[in-house]
Amino acid sequence: MCIRDRVKQGYETLVDAGYSPEMAYFECLNELKLIVDLMYEDGLGGMWDSVSDTAEYGGLTQGDVVVDEHARENMEEVLEKVQNGQFAREWIAENQAGRPSYTQLRAAEKNHEIEAVGEELRGLFAWQEEEDDEEESAEVTA
Repeated sequence: MCIRDRVKQGYETLVDAGYSPEMAYFECLNELKLIVDLMYEDGLGGMWDSVSDTAEYGGLTQGDVVVDEHARENMEEVLEKVQNGQFAREWIAENQAGRPSYTQLRAAEKNHEIEAVGEELRGLFAWQEEEDDEEESAEVTA
């Protein structure tokens, strides 16, 4: 499973537990960018310095419960498939067959509830209006 899957699972877990889809979106997807930006800018240690002590404690004590050693084993298996050419052979066969699995998986991703919630919420962000204005200005001058 990749980060995308973890985001969706976290979202689904919160919604199933009674949290609003909007709150689940912010906790699982919107916060992800903030955390990644902190890690990018200041490293892992800097990220921990920037979040609350509660968030740090939870991450340090519960993170391995959510993503345990099996994740590492799975990563090693996937890497082996890449290194030995199995992944490339599967991708070539998928393309030769007209991409049936790929098309189905993409459609499922686009139809996940988090996408509709996210689209609605992103439309409310002030920065979204600024980007739309910049795009319109670029189109007018082109």
